[in-house]
Amino acid sequence: MPISPVMRPVVIVPTYNERANIAELVPALLAIEGLRIIVADDGSPDGTGATADRLAEDSLGRLRVLHRTGPRGYGRSHLDGMRMALATDATHICQMDADLSHDPEDLRRMLDAAPHADLVIGSRYVTGGRVRNWPRRRRILSAFANRYVRTITGLAVHDCTSGFRCWSRTLLESLDLSGVQSDGYAFLVELAWHAQRRRGRIVEVPITFVERREGASKLSWKVIAESVVLPWRLAARRDTLPLS
Repeated sequence: MPISPVMRPVVIVPTYNERANIAELVPALLAIEGLRIIVADDGSPDGTGATADRLAEDSLGRLRVLHRTGPRGYGRSHLDGMRMALATDATHICQMDADLSHDPEDLRRMLDAAPHADLVIGSRYVTGGRVRNWPRRRRILSAFANRYVRTITGLAVHDCTSGFRCWSRTLLESLDLSGVQSDGYAFLVELAWHAQRRRGRIVEVPITFVERREGASKLSWKVIAESVVLPWRLAARRDTLPLS
C-alpha cells in the first residue's frame, strides 16, 4: 500500500561496514512507494559507500548517498543526514539502522501514524513490541538502560534508545541540531529529550527488533560511558532551559 500522497518522507540510514546488509535493505525500502532514502556512509572500508552508489544508479533518483569525511560517529552521521533531508522538500524525516534489525514493514506502520504525531518511535517496549535473538543479559541491560534514562530525565518514552524514528519536519526544524552534544546511542536520548521539551506529540508504535545477522555491533565502552553520563547532564539542564 502506498503512503499518503501528501507525505514526502525521507529515511536516513547511517552505515559503517554494512555492505551486505545495505544491498538487501535498500530494495525493501524502495518498495515503499514515495519513500526516498539517504545513506550516510561513514567512510566504510568494506566498500559500503560504493555499493550504495551502485544502488542509487538504479533508484530513479530516490536514493542519495552522503559520503562523510572527518570524525566518524553514529550521531554525526544522523545529523548530517538530517541536514541533507531538511534541504529537500521532505515533510517527514525518518531514522533506521542499516543492519536489518529494523523491518521496512514496520516503517510503513510508523508512516501511517506520522500524520497524528510530531515524532513516531518504533518501540520494543510497548504492547506488541518484541525483540528477537538477543541473549538474556542483553535484554536485561536494555530494559535497565531505558528505566535508568526515564527515571533521571523524566522522559515519557518507553523505548528511549530506539533508533527507529519518524520526525515531522516542523518538530525537527525546531531543534537546535548544532547544539546536540552526544554522538553514540546517547544521541537518541538527547534528541527525544529535546522533542519532549518542545512539547512534541510523541507516539510509540510497536515493532519487532531483530538482532543483526551480518557484521559486528558498533557498541563500545566509550558509547556506554556516554550513555551513562548523558541523562545526568540533561537532568541538570531541565530547570535551566525554558519549555517551548
